[in-house]
Amino acid sequence: MRTTLLLLSLLALAPTVATAQQPPSGAAGQQPPPRRPADAPRTIEGVNTVWIEQLTQPELRDLIKDGYTTVLVLTGGVEDNSANLVLDKHNINNRLHGEMIARRLGKTLVAPLVTLEPGRMSSTITPGRAGPMISQATYRALLFDIGDFLRSMGFTEIYYLGDSGGNTAGMRFAADSLTKQYAGDSARVVFKHVAEYYNHTSHVQPFIQNELKIPEQIRIGASTGSSGLHEELAIDATMALVDPVSIRYPQRVKAGEAEINGVKFESLEWLQDIGRKVAELRTKLTVDAITAYRATLAKP
Repeated sequence: MRTTLLLLSLLALAPTVATAQQPPSGAAGQQPPPRRPADAPRTIEGVNTVWIEQLTQPELRDLIKDGYTTVLVLTGGVEDNSANLVLDKHNINNRLHGEMIARRLGKTLVAPLVTLEPGRMSSTITPGRAGPMISQATYRALLFDIGDFLRSMGFTEIYYLGDSGGNTAGMRFAADSLTKQYAGDSARVVFKHVAEYYNHTSHVQPFIQNELKIPEQIRIGASTGSSGLHEELAIDATMALVDPVSIRYPQRVKAGEAEINGVKFESLEWLQDIGRKVAELRTKLTVDAITAYRATLAKP
């Protein structure tokens, strides 16, 4: 019995003894090594990307120093896009067009995508019909903070581009509010919502029907055609460029449903060719709009 009590006493003391043997925090020789300073020169070659999140800290720092002071804030969403398209439709299109626009503009980077859109929560939402979404107040604050932070990073032209109509008010609010807040700032940072990027009904639908002469059965300006789906040829085509599975192309071919609004898909290559033409149109319209806006700015 006495031996058992002795062993229990020693076990109870073991953590205390072990702790006592550890050197005190901050003792000589135990300090963590100094962190590499943010202005340290690069020692490895960078990569060719326009996406901020794909850059290392010194790569981003040096690009901004080299004049990459224009940045795109692309807003998308997660929403019902018919029985064939993934809920990520807007974000997929933003990844495609964001890269094309940034490279066409030159010395332009793209901020991490804003992948959620504003919406109203209720108990009647059908699963798959929406979201997740965020409130309009949260959305406006988010876009405002993103633009403000990009300004603090050294960007001087900050453009908001949205692929969904419900995002327009929030982007306009953020750009206008930031413009007003920094109106007297000598840095003269530009905040602008580029409405021309959301050009689907105004330019893309007429392009498909009038320029490419494809008789899609959808009224220009509408979001639903003869198939009864929130889906149309141009959207299928640009998404197919990024990932054919995002429009369930293989599955639709197998089921004999590779069509939309009376237009049969001749092949994946045929659909992707349309996607390239649509993406080029959207890129040109957006770049032209930004170029025209830049021409109105006062010279430094």
